[in-house]
Amino acid sequence: MAVENIIGSWQEVRAGLIDEAAQIPADQFSFQPAANTRSIKQLLQHLVESQKLLIGEACRPDTNLMRGSFAEQIKHYAPDVRNIDNKDGLLNLLRASMDESGAQLLACGDELRKTMKRFDGKEMTKLAFLSFAIAHEMYHRGQLTVYERLLGIEPALTQRFRKAFGETPP
Repeated sequence: MAVENIIGSWQEVRAGLIDEAAQIPADQFSFQPAANTRSIKQLLQHLVESQKLLIGEACRPDTNLMRGSFAEQIKHYAPDVRNIDNKDGLLNLLRASMDESGAQLLACGDELRKTMKRFDGKEMTKLAFLSFAIAHEMYHRGQLTVYERLLGIEPALTQRFRKAFGETPP
Protein backbone atom coordinates (compact mmCIF):
# COMPACT_ATOMS: atom_id res chain seq x y z
CA MET A 1 0.00 0.00 0.00
CA ALA A 2 1.37 3.41 -0.96
CA VAL A 3 2.10 5.96 1.72
CA GLU A 4 -0.52 8.27 0.21
CA ASN A 5 -3.18 5.60 0.77
CA ILE A 6 -2.10 5.13 4.38
CA ILE A 7 -2.26 8.88 4.96
CA GLY A 8 -5.71 9.04 3.33
CA SER A 9 -7.01 6.22 5.52
CA TRP A 10 -5.62 7.85 8.64
CA GLN A 11 -7.15 11.21 7.66
CA GLU A 12 -10.57 9.53 7.39
CA VAL A 13 -10.17 7.95 10.82
CA ARG A 14 -9.02 11.27 12.28
CA ALA A 15 -11.94 13.16 10.72
CA GLY A 16 -14.34 10.72 12.37
CA LEU A 17 -12.58 11.08 15.71
CA ILE A 18 -12.81 14.86 15.45
CA ASP A 19 -16.52 14.61 14.61
CA GLU A 20 -17.07 12.56 17.77
CA ALA A 21 -15.02 14.85 20.00
CA ALA A 22 -16.65 17.97 18.55
CA GLN A 23 -20.07 16.83 19.82
CA ILE A 24 -18.95 16.65 23.43
CA PRO A 25 -19.54 19.86 25.38
CA ALA A 26 -16.34 21.63 26.43
CA ASP A 27 -17.29 21.34 30.11
CA GLN A 28 -17.32 17.52 29.74
CA PHE A 29 -13.73 17.16 28.52
CA SER A 30 -12.63 16.28 32.05
CA PHE A 31 -15.16 13.39 32.17
CA GLN A 32 -13.71 10.03 33.22
CA PRO A 33 -15.99 6.98 33.12
CA ALA A 34 -14.18 5.36 36.06
CA ALA A 35 -11.25 5.93 38.37
CA ASN A 36 -7.86 5.29 36.80
CA THR A 37 -9.12 5.84 33.25
CA ARG A 38 -8.27 8.66 30.90
CA SER A 39 -10.55 11.66 30.69
CA ILE A 40 -11.73 12.79 27.26
CA LYS A 41 -9.01 15.46 27.28
CA GLN A 42 -6.34 12.91 28.23
CA LEU A 43 -7.54 10.46 25.60
CA LEU A 44 -7.21 13.07 22.84
CA GLN A 45 -3.80 14.16 24.14
CA HIS A 46 -2.70 10.52 24.17
CA LEU A 47 -3.68 10.07 20.53
CA VAL A 48 -1.64 13.06 19.40
CA GLU A 49 1.32 12.06 21.56
CA SER A 50 1.22 8.51 20.20
CA GLN A 51 0.94 9.72 16.63
CA LYS A 52 3.94 12.01 17.00
CA LEU A 53 6.00 9.25 18.62
CA LEU A 54 5.07 6.54 16.09
CA ILE A 55 5.60 8.76 13.05
CA GLY A 56 8.81 10.19 14.47
CA GLU A 57 10.26 6.74 15.06
CA ALA A 58 9.03 5.25 11.78
CA CYS A 59 10.75 8.02 9.82
CA ARG A 60 14.11 7.53 11.56
CA PRO A 61 16.77 5.30 10.03
CA ASP A 62 17.44 3.92 13.52
CA THR A 63 13.84 3.20 14.56
CA ASN A 64 13.67 1.85 18.09
CA LEU A 65 10.31 1.80 19.83
CA MET A 66 12.05 0.59 22.97
CA ARG A 67 14.47 3.54 22.98
CA GLY A 68 13.22 4.56 26.42
CA SER A 69 10.04 4.62 28.40
CA PHE A 70 6.85 5.83 26.75
CA ALA A 71 7.02 8.95 28.95
CA GLU A 72 10.59 9.66 27.82
CA GLN A 73 9.67 9.26 24.18
CA ILE A 74 6.67 11.56 24.59
CA LYS A 75 8.93 14.23 26.12
CA HIS A 76 11.10 13.95 23.01
CA TYR A 77 8.43 13.84 20.29
CA ALA A 78 5.44 15.64 21.83
CA PRO A 79 6.62 17.75 24.77
CA ASP A 80 3.92 20.43 24.56
CA VAL A 81 0.80 18.37 23.83
CA ARG A 82 -0.36 18.25 27.45
CA ASN A 83 -0.24 22.04 27.63
CA ILE A 84 -3.27 22.06 25.35
CA ASP A 85 -6.23 21.05 27.48
CA ASN A 86 -9.33 22.82 26.20
CA LYS A 87 -11.78 21.60 23.60
CA ASP A 88 -10.98 24.07 20.81
CA GLY A 89 -7.25 23.71 21.33
CA LEU A 90 -7.44 19.92 21.27
CA LEU A 91 -9.61 19.82 18.14
CA ASN A 92 -7.17 22.17 16.41
CA LEU A 93 -4.25 20.04 17.61
CA LEU A 94 -5.89 16.89 16.20
CA ARG A 95 -6.23 18.59 12.81
CA ALA A 96 -2.74 20.10 12.79
CA SER A 97 -0.98 16.93 13.95
CA MET A 98 -2.64 14.94 11.15
CA ASP A 99 -1.42 17.47 8.59
CA GLU A 100 2.08 17.45 10.09
CA SER A 101 2.21 13.66 10.19
CA GLY A 102 1.08 13.37 6.57
CA ALA A 103 3.80 15.76 5.44
CA GLN A 104 6.40 13.98 7.57
CA LEU A 105 5.45 10.59 6.13
CA LEU A 106 5.66 11.87 2.56
CA ALA A 107 9.06 13.41 3.29
CA CYS A 108 10.61 10.25 4.73
CA GLY A 109 9.96 8.34 1.49
CA ASP A 110 11.98 5.15 1.07
CA GLU A 111 12.63 4.91 4.80
CA LEU A 112 9.09 3.51 5.16
CA ARG A 113 10.03 0.52 2.97
CA LYS A 114 12.67 -0.57 5.46
CA THR A 115 11.93 -2.94 8.30
CA MET A 116 11.62 -2.29 12.01
CA LYS A 117 10.77 -4.23 15.13
CA ARG A 118 7.36 -3.78 16.67
CA PHE A 119 6.79 -3.47 20.42
CA ASP A 120 6.58 -7.27 20.61
CA GLY A 121 9.89 -7.77 18.78
CA LYS A 122 8.39 -8.97 15.48
CA GLU A 123 9.84 -7.43 12.35
CA MET A 124 7.79 -5.72 9.65
CA THR A 125 8.07 -2.86 7.18
CA LYS A 126 7.61 0.61 8.58
CA LEU A 127 4.85 1.21 6.06
CA ALA A 128 2.97 -1.86 7.32
CA PHE A 129 3.50 -0.68 10.90
CA LEU A 130 1.46 2.44 10.14
CA SER A 131 -1.63 0.20 10.08
CA PHE A 132 -1.01 -0.30 13.81
CA ALA A 133 -1.10 3.46 14.30
CA ILE A 134 -4.44 3.69 12.51
CA ALA A 135 -5.85 0.71 14.42
CA HIS A 136 -4.70 2.31 17.67
CA GLU A 137 -6.64 5.46 16.81
CA MET A 138 -9.74 3.44 15.85
CA TYR A 139 -9.55 1.62 19.18
CA HIS A 140 -9.60 4.91 21.05
CA ARG A 141 -12.29 6.34 18.76
CA GLY A 142 -14.50 3.44 19.85
CA GLN A 143 -13.61 4.23 23.44
CA LEU A 144 -14.65 7.83 22.88
CA THR A 145 -18.06 6.71 21.57
CA VAL A 146 -18.59 4.78 24.81
CA TYR A 147 -17.79 7.98 26.72
CA GLU A 148 -20.36 9.78 24.55
CA ARG A 149 -23.02 7.18 25.34
CA LEU A 150 -22.28 7.51 29.06
CA LEU A 151 -22.81 11.26 28.68
CA GLY A 152 -26.11 10.73 26.86
CA ILE A 153 -24.71 11.74 23.46
CA GLU A 154 -25.47 9.71 20.36
CA PRO A 155 -22.19 9.13 18.46
CA ALA A 156 -21.75 11.05 15.20
CA LEU A 157 -21.22 7.87 13.17
CA THR A 158 -24.45 6.36 14.55
CA GLN A 159 -26.27 9.55 13.57
CA ARG A 160 -24.86 9.33 10.04
CA PHE A 161 -25.93 5.71 9.62
CA ARG A 162 -29.36 6.41 11.06
CA LYS A 163 -29.82 9.31 8.67
CA ALA A 164 -28.56 7.30 5.67
CA PHE A 165 -31.08 4.53 6.39
CA GLY A 166 -33.93 6.91 7.16
CA GLU A 167 -34.23 5.81 10.79
CA THR A 168 -35.42 8.04 13.58
CA PRO A 169 -33.63 8.25 16.91
CA PRO A 170 -34.80 5.81 19.60
